Parts: sequence; structure tokens; C-alpha cells
Amino acid sequence: MAEAVSRGAGVSRVRSGLRAYLLIAGMWVRSAMAYRTSFVLTAVGNFLATGLDFVAILLMFSRVEVLGGYDLPQVAFLYGLSGTAFGLADLAIGSMDRLGRRVRDGTLDTLLVRPAPVLAQMAADRFGLRRLGRIAQGVVVLGWSLSALDVVWTVPKLLLMPVVVASGAVIFGAVFVAGAAFQFVAQDASEVQNAFTYGGTTLLQYPPTLFAREVVRGVVFVLPLAFVNWLPASYVLGVPMPLGLPEWVAFASPAVAAACWVPAGLAWRAGLRAYRSTGS
Repeated sequence: MAEAVSRGAGVSRVRSGLRAYLLIAGMWVRSAMAYRTSFVLTAVGNFLATGLDFVAILLMFSRVEVLGGYDLPQVAFLYGLSGTAFGLADLAIGSMDRLGRRVRDGTLDTLLVRPAPVLAQMAADRFGLRRLGRIAQGVVVLGWSLSALDVVWTVPKLLLMPVVVASGAVIFGAVFVAGAAFQFVAQDASEVQNAFTYGGTTLLQYPPTLFAREVVRGVVFVLPLAFVNWLPASYVLGVPMPLGLPEWVAFASPAVAAACWVPAGLAWRAGLRAYRSTGS
């Protein structure tokens, strides 16, 4: 009986958090749509700014035919998967990097007294619909790579594609939450968080063969960002798996994504319990 009550309370908290998130995000969307020209310009600017990363890759391939054993469509495939997954996470929960500022100036206290989960309020805070530009840019590159790749598409590969994008977004979301939890202690650590979020997606845009084995091991076994694109993309492209791993790990992204939220959630709860208002 007690277990059933606890499970019911957990489901109720999730529903409450989702409802609060949607309400707050909807408010910011309506605010953005009140100035549609400004929204379009900022979204287009976001699209173009993030596209500079791919321009850099194009410049590299103007001098070389392969990069780490990967040709341009294959690197574009890595780029598109990483960029789309990160864009979805950034849209949904990218505001978490503002937590340190709220801890420093004490405005986090206003979220604590509201009848809604703090995590949901922080995730939806200043929901930036302009970030759709980043997602669109990743989707465009991904679409082009799929049309240019010489891949024999099988049913498992086709089914894997949407699962990988969704799982990658969940993995990046867990990194956002874990980074925010660290800011309860460090307070001014948004750049540290960005090193693992924005820095992580930049790392994944390039083939794993370019990096030392120690780096690849870290991205597979410690901070498992490799499950965002390196491992599933290796299976789809038919290239050797990083570190000689078996092919079945390409399908482990959903399980890894779910597992990432366990330490992220625990870190968030620990940080929130340790918070003692401004200066803590």
C-alpha cells in the first residue's frame, strides 16, 4: 500500500511539473510571438550563427578529401545528429545555465515559494523559441547528409534514426541538469557547464578517429556523449565501432539516456536541499 501511495505521489509530481513547464513555456512563446518580426530575425540569426560551425567543416574539406577516414557526407551525418539532438535539448531545457545567476542574486527564492517544481520552472524560464534556428540548421545538414550518403538502409537502421535523435536530446538534457546542480555549489560555473554541453556537441561533430583513445573512452564510459551519435552513426555508416565495441551498443542509446538521468536527478535534489538562499 505504501509503495502504491509513493508511486502515485511521484506520478502526481511529474504531472505537476509538466503542467508548470508547459504553462511557463507557453507564456514565453506568446511573448515572443507578440513581436514576430523580431522573433523571425533572431531565429534566422541563430540559424546562421550556428551554421558557421559547418562552414568551418566545409573549409576543411576544401583542402582534404577525408578527415579521420570520414568523407564530407559522413562528417555531415555526425554533425547533423549532434546538432539536432543538442538543439532539441537546448530548446527544452537550455535555460538551466541561468541557475548560477539566480543563486547569486537570490531570485531563486521566488521559485521556491511557488507551488510548482523548481526544476520545471528553471527549465522553462525564458523559454527561447528562437532556438528553433539551431534545430533547423542541424536538420538541414542531417537531411543533406542522408541524401548524399552511400548507405544500404535496412529496417533496423531506419528505426534507429529517430530513436538516436530523441535519445541524444535526453542525454544532453541530463548534462544540462547535472551542470545546473553543480552551480548550487560553484555559483559562477555556467562556463564549466557550457564546456560539457556546447563543448560536447562540438566534439561530437568530428569523427572519433581524430581523438586520443583516452578521450574516446571518457566520452563512452564516463560522460556517455558518444551514444548521441558516434556509436549509432558508426553502425549506420558501416564503419568500425570506436574502441572495437560490438555493434549492439549502437542500440543502447535509449537505455543510456535513461541511466544518465539517475545521477543528474540525484545531483539536482542534493543541490536544491543544500541551497540556503543568497550566498550559499
